[in-house]
Amino acid sequence: MELEPVADLPEIRPGDDLAALIADRASLEEGDVLTVASTIVSKAEGRTADLEDYPLSGRAKELADRIGELTGESKDPRFAQAVLEESTELLIECPFLLTETRFGHICVNAGIDRSNVPDHDILLLPSNPTESAERIRSGLAAEGFEDIAVIVTDTCGRPFRHGQRGVALGWAGIPASRDWRGERDRDGRELGVTVQSVVDELAAAANLVTGEGAGGTPAVVVRDWSFGDLEGSDELFRSVEDDLVRQALREWEFTG
Repeated sequence: MELEPVADLPEIRPGDDLAALIADRASLEEGDVLTVASTIVSKAEGRTADLEDYPLSGRAKELADRIGELTGESKDPRFAQAVLEESTELLIECPFLLTETRFGHICVNAGIDRSNVPDHDILLLPSNPTESAERIRSGLAAEGFEDIAVIVTDTCGRPFRHGQRGVALGWAGIPASRDWRGERDRDGRELGVTVQSVVDELAAAANLVTGEGAGGTPAVVVRDWSFGDLEGSDELFRSVEDDLVRQALREWEFTG
């Protein structure tokens, strides 16, 4: 497998055609996977905002005050308001806001970023990253690059571990996971639970190349990688009924 960064992309502005910009700079071949950082997808889709755009609610002020009291660091209640408006559920309220976004991703602060946002206060995640991936894929096809899978990525922290890793938010032209259940291990035992999150693993691999900070590049071409003959699935975000951690958090909040 090879990973090649797409160099020399300009600062992205609302309305920019990401597919055309990438097609002009990338060496793409049929079967490649293109990973695109959610930051530039959001910028192209105009997902920037200013904190003054959010009318403050009592709930946001309560959350900000509570976090400030516990951590000793003040939190702008307008930021808390933005998080609430980008979320469908608040799983943890303190010492940080763990939320479910409107497209099903669970992360801190609804994935809202306060860095790399020239002329604005905050950058929101794409409203529907899978639709964003589909638009980029269609745009690449219109530029003459057929059968290019697209993954919209972000970086995300993980429970019980230091550091962040790349994860997939949306994808097109590739299943989210491949199912090893029913296959055999080296000792001949049947695998019963192994479902491999392919889009997350490709996002993490690409993040090694994109890097962080001012020197990073937001798009990477993955080549000479094959999904294989296993069954694929587009299920990535667990439902509430299937999520034991979320169920435990809800029970703790109710009993606590």
